[in-house]
Amino acid sequence: MMDYKSAGVDIEAGYRSVELMKKHVRETMRPEVLGGIGGFSGAFSMSAFKNMEKPTLLSGTDGVGTKLKLAFLMDKHDTVGIDCVAMCVNDVACAGGEPLFFLDYIACGKNEPEKIASIVKGVAEGCKQAGAALVGGETAEMPGFYPVDEYDLAGFAVGIADERDLIDGTTVKEGDVLIGMASSGVHSNGFSLVRRVFTMTEQALARYYDELGCSLGEALIAPTKIYVKALRAVKEAGVRVKACSHITGGGFYENVPRMLPEGMHAVIEKDSYPVLPVFHMLMREGKIEERMMYNTFNMGIGMITAVDPADAGKAMEAMKNAGETPYIIGRIKAGEKGVTIC
Repeated sequence: MMDYKSAGVDIEAGYRSVELMKKHVRETMRPEVLGGIGGFSGAFSMSAFKNMEKPTLLSGTDGVGTKLKLAFLMDKHDTVGIDCVAMCVNDVACAGGEPLFFLDYIACGKNEPEKIASIVKGVAEGCKQAGAALVGGETAEMPGFYPVDEYDLAGFAVGIADERDLIDGTTVKEGDVLIGMASSGVHSNGFSLVRRVFTMTEQALARYYDELGCSLGEALIAPTKIYVKALRAVKEAGVRVKACSHITGGGFYENVPRMLPEGMHAVIEKDSYPVLPVFHMLMREGKIEERMMYNTFNMGIGMITAVDPADAGKAMEAMKNAGETPYIIGRIKAGEKGVTIC
């Protein structure tokens, strides 16, 4: 007799993974969430935002990319969910939005309930760090499409801002200060290059390096920082962030110009903050040119904000109080839209 299980899809495992993940999902709830876990869609009340002058929805979607290959090799699945949330909510926050809710999508070759629950635990942790509710998700068991021990993870976030609070770079002017917040490591971009530079075996990843202060695997899998609370703290301190850039794929050269209006140029000083040891190691071991490093990786800075020089001290204080490490890394000058790293 043929059935779905003999075709490789275990519905019972699906039920079990939902049961195991429920406790993690509950921890992310916000008062606006309506209904329980397991409905066909996530309901979220907008009543708390109806007093905004011009409520504006913002959204972001992303995945973890080939960093997942590292999780497979290390058999460590409880932090990639943080990466997935971070990649989405940081984009929403950098446009001036408050992330409200998140949905995830996991596609796997075989549904192992404990592993799926571990992934979702990380997603829930990311949501807690961002103050967003995990209102739904999908686990798709796809035998023959993914190897049995592999999966893909992606998701999306929806946030809100009053239109007047949107961060769009239009008010950036010469003399504005650039403040960078430290990253935790490589975050979730550039891993196709990372995997070419370092030997990707369990043994190589477990090797301890004094330079890193941990094993290579631990340094590389460190979850992406979530800057939502720090950006909210800056706003609550009364500082207007004029422009903001999440340093993701394409590094400084691609992302910094995205925060600038025409006629404004960003100047970033390399020596203004410590480049993390993992990047020195990547550059050395891979014989990668410095410009390519800044064009691929975050180089130790995960988020860059532009503020009026009079507000720089107050902004940095708010970031520190929110648990981040800020540095003044450069300034804005008049010129062709772009970035110079010197």
